[in-house]
Amino acid sequence: MQKISSWLDHQFQLSTQQTSIRREAVAGLTTFVSMAYILFVNPSVLGTAGMNKGAVFTATALASIIGCLLMAFLANYPMAIAPGLADNAFFTYSVVLSLGIPWQKAMTGVFVASVLFTILSFMKVREIVINAIPHDLKLAMASGIGLFIAFVGLKEGGLVVASKASLVTLGSLAVPTTWLTICGIFVIGILMARQVPGAIFYGMLSTMIIGLITGLIKLPSRLISVAPSLKPTFAVGIRYLPTMSDPQMWAVVLIFLLVAFFDTAGTLVGLAQQAGLMKNDQLPRIGQALMADSLSMLAGSVLGTTPTSCYVESSAGIAVGGRTGLTSFVVAILFAFSMLFSPLLTVVTDQVTAPALIIVGVLMVSAMKDIHWDRFEVALPCFLTIIGMPLTYNISYGLAFGFLTSPLMLIAAGKRKEVNGVMWGLFIVFIIMLYILNVLPTTK
Repeated sequence: MQKISSWLDHQFQLSTQQTSIRREAVAGLTTFVSMAYILFVNPSVLGTAGMNKGAVFTATALASIIGCLLMAFLANYPMAIAPGLADNAFFTYSVVLSLGIPWQKAMTGVFVASVLFTILSFMKVREIVINAIPHDLKLAMASGIGLFIAFVGLKEGGLVVASKASLVTLGSLAVPTTWLTICGIFVIGILMARQVPGAIFYGMLSTMIIGLITGLIKLPSRLISVAPSLKPTFAVGIRYLPTMSDPQMWAVVLIFLLVAFFDTAGTLVGLAQQAGLMKNDQLPRIGQALMADSLSMLAGSVLGTTPTSCYVESSAGIAVGGRTGLTSFVVAILFAFSMLFSPLLTVVTDQVTAPALIIVGVLMVSAMKDIHWDRFEVALPCFLTIIGMPLTYNISYGLAFGFLTSPLMLIAAGKRKEVNGVMWGLFIVFIIMLYILNVLPTTK
């Protein structure tokens, strides 16, 4: 036992960071409970795209294990990695359902984006591009994705339905399952207001129990089982590589790259500031942290899940004392243990996951408060980015609205010098993307 303690202290520099094994273990448990909902939300979202939920459950757990281990041993940071909600929402609702691309081809797009992502991380291009994009536009991207995710939750939970007269309207309150969604929102909301760690997970669990008691959800045949097979999703992206000859697929790859580009960097910096890990306004070992993110994304694309990202829920573990990679290591161990509980997938219905999506949307939309709304050249691109995502039901179109209007608005305001080469490059890229996704299909 002493040898293990010594090894852990040496490996994760516990003494240097003035922490202990017990404190890091508690932090790891707190982080895991706060983000464990992804084990059930991810299969639910990707299942809507036609993917096998059991295989996605296993792929989600394994990708999270790999990501957390890489973060622990490469960067030694208390930040957990798992498949991101923004990415799975884009995959399902924008690529598969909106563009009509089969999930197998879409997974190929994820794989190619992951390979490019890893190469760009090695070359440090990722840091250059992230730094070149205006801060307000980054905030708008996060807010827009949050609004989109919340809209998806409202739709899946039955609170919002289609309407010929007004496009959307309030769902029927005579449907019992809709009340299950409403109940879940209030339970999670109350727990969040009381700052209970793991509020989303416990809220989902409570909603599931209420559904079982009321008979709205059927009991599973068993509680514990061997993890489902990965066969339905494993290496599908590689097998469908010939489909990359379709120009539309490169537009999909581009958006996966962009979404993944910004998903982790901002979260990393924010969490590092919370943990007191910043040195001279810079994050030491950020290269290793970004590499852990890109390698786990590559592994996930082979296993059969959408891109991974650093989870903001890691802040819960940091709040109780997590300071080193041992926190992430503990999260990885708990994800491995959780693979025994795949039968719970049958009881985690849309009404159970919908409240989680709505609450996560609330958290992401909070970034809006820091946008400089008093500057119209900033406000218009940000507004179009935010409102474009839910109203077009497509994350990529919202991004396009922002990146196409931002340079033009800055020039109109006499601030040409604020438009750098990267922004002009992205301006051209998004014009090409819109042509491929909208004009090209109609001319074939």
